[in-house]
Amino acid sequence: MADPIHQFQITPLPGLDFGEVTLPVIGTVHLAFTNSHLAMTLAFVLVIAFLQVSTSRAQVVPGRLQAAGETMFGMIDNLAQSIIGHDGRKYFPFVFTLFMLVLMMNLLGMFLTFTATSQLAVTATFGVLTFALVVIIGIAKNGLGFFGLFWPTSAPLVLRPVVGLIEFFSFLLRPVTLALRLFGNMLGGHVALKIFAGFIVSLMGVALAGGVGLFALPVAALSLGMVVALTALEFLVAFLQAFVFAVLACIYLNDVVNLGHGH
Repeated sequence: MADPIHQFQITPLPGLDFGEVTLPVIGTVHLAFTNSHLAMTLAFVLVIAFLQVSTSRAQVVPGRLQAAGETMFGMIDNLAQSIIGHDGRKYFPFVFTLFMLVLMMNLLGMFLTFTATSQLAVTATFGVLTFALVVIIGIAKNGLGFFGLFWPTSAPLVLRPVVGLIEFFSFLLRPVTLALRLFGNMLGGHVALKIFAGFIVSLMGVALAGGVGLFALPVAALSLGMVVALTALEFLVAFLQAFVFAVLACIYLNDVVNLGHGH
């Protein structure tokens, strides 16, 4: 349990490991309900519950939950419209869903022993979904003009093929960068927290032995201060990473919605 990586291990919940199961088309898979499934399900349920409670009894003078819900709603609505333009509200439901799910998974990871967004498979799924939506909207809205995204008319003609190739590979890397940014931040923060928390336990054990071990007390106190500071920072990072994900999703959507012209 002292291993800082142990907290990211996916394990089946007791009694919910169904072993090898053969499914049509897919084939044989190991079917189980894991701690990762539980974290994602809890995040989904909490998002629905939060939105339901904050909007079910709307008042002219909002209470705390209503104010929090309206703040989240208004923030992402303004974000989508400011980046995408007058079509932003069409894509608001997708961006808002992304933001709330990522935010809730990040926050749950501060209270549970497992963080869903510290799994690359989870963040990659969000990245691929965003990328797929961008491609579908781009082709549906612009037809073959979608490929004009990779032919920068502002560049000199002789450089356009080179710049276009760079833009093409940059476009393909978007889901990768979306996934790795969220995954890396959540993984790194929780590893750091685990390491400093482990220092506290180890150093206190040395201090309790007495003698020269008492000199470990100041270091243990310093480690405790680092844990408190990192915990506060991780709550901030949990929000910022969800917000950055929403911002990038809006930017990528804007590229294809307003292809070749501003809004």
